[in-house]
Amino acid sequence: QVQLVESGGGLVRPGESLRLSCAASGSVFTIYNMGWYRQIPGSTRELVALVLPGGITRYADSVKGRATISRDNNRNVATLQMSNLKPEDTAVYFCNVKHRLGDDEYDEWGQGTQVTVLP
Repeated sequence: QVQLVESGGGLVRPGESLRLSCAASGSVFTIYNMGWYRQIPGSTRELVALVLPGGITRYADSVKGRATISRDNNRNVATLQMSNLKPEDTAVYFCNVKHRLGDDEYDEWGQGTQVTVLP
């Protein structure tokens, strides 16, 4: 099994910053994508930030300029730093890892960590 350990969620005030980390361990093969997604009640899970092979990053429009994702390939860790947090950032945040072995691809999800920004 693959284990994704998420940390850094919590309660913050508007304008403050937060750092989320995700560490992958266990039966992990070659990781090619690591990212953070979020979901609020009644909505679909949406991409927040993604780091691709070669360090290419993608961000949701709603967090551009406020979020930075970084990746430590040697330790299989992805870190999401967010600043100037807003109440609309409140959601459950999920770490996602895509890895492969030969032609077989695997998709893994963390259990989610709550981020709450006070109104």
